[in-house]
Amino acid sequence: MSVTISYLTVILIWSTTPLAIQWSGHDVGFQFGVATRMAIGLLALILLLRLMKIELPWHRKARRIYLISGISLYIAMSFVYWAAQYIPSGWISVVFGFSPILTSVMASLILKDQTLSGTRLLGMLTGFSGLIFIFIEGLSISTMVMLGIAATTISAATQSLGSVLLKQQQPNFHPIAITAGSLVIALPLFIFNLLLAGGLPETIPVKSALSILYLGLIGSAVGFPLYFYLLKNLSPERVAIITLITPVTALLLGSYLNDEYISSKVWLGTALILSGLAVYEYGKYLPHVKKWKIRWLQKPL
Repeated sequence: MSVTISYLTVILIWSTTPLAIQWSGHDVGFQFGVATRMAIGLLALILLLRLMKIELPWHRKARRIYLISGISLYIAMSFVYWAAQYIPSGWISVVFGFSPILTSVMASLILKDQTLSGTRLLGMLTGFSGLIFIFIEGLSISTMVMLGIAATTISAATQSLGSVLLKQQQPNFHPIAITAGSLVIALPLFIFNLLLAGGLPETIPVKSALSILYLGLIGSAVGFPLYFYLLKNLSPERVAIITLITPVTALLLGSYLNDEYISSKVWLGTALILSGLAVYEYGKYLPHVKKWKIRWLQKPL
């Protein structure tokens, strides 16, 4: 597959995933939706490992990597699937648009691999102000909507922390194997939650079934390998542009396909988050910008 087609495919998958998450829980419960998705995704990934003759290592370091990735996946997905019951699907993508900044800040604190320049601090504060506008809009609607936004923020932060901790382990085997091993850890936890919630639903609507199938096969087994393919063949800056596109496309898809209302505050918050991300990622290319370092980030905690 060409890089261009892969790029457009990842944009499409990331744009439709929030809506599919919301649909997958309709009339079956979000616990069933996420557990079934992970089961389908694991089966598809195991098949990919067999077809591509990729080894699934199980040595001590591999088990530690699977545990870190699996636990962070479990926490992040549990929060975002719960939140999808209460907030519009497009808002999920908007909040997750802030995750590259969270990841970078956590990498600075944990890995000590970079410092924050003045432009990056400006981008972080701009993106955070956009997140505040989304919270204000949620509070004006209902307490549950505000809690849904908070849960999505926790999900994004957990995913960011997991990616940084995973990088700290310096995995040296195939990302598909990492994903499969992570699901081996996470799936029993999702199944346990499903059993606590009451077990299997009596009926599964077609929309929910198709959404779960889409998330398991396309979202997990196709989207993840394509993302790593892009990281291998493009610069990180070009890949990061995807996170500037998908919040807008997700909002538009939610409005068109799910009749979700997009208020002026949500558009303003989205614009601030994406502007903050753009400044954070690309501010270094701006001329006549004085960059300074925040020294305290380099001190041990």
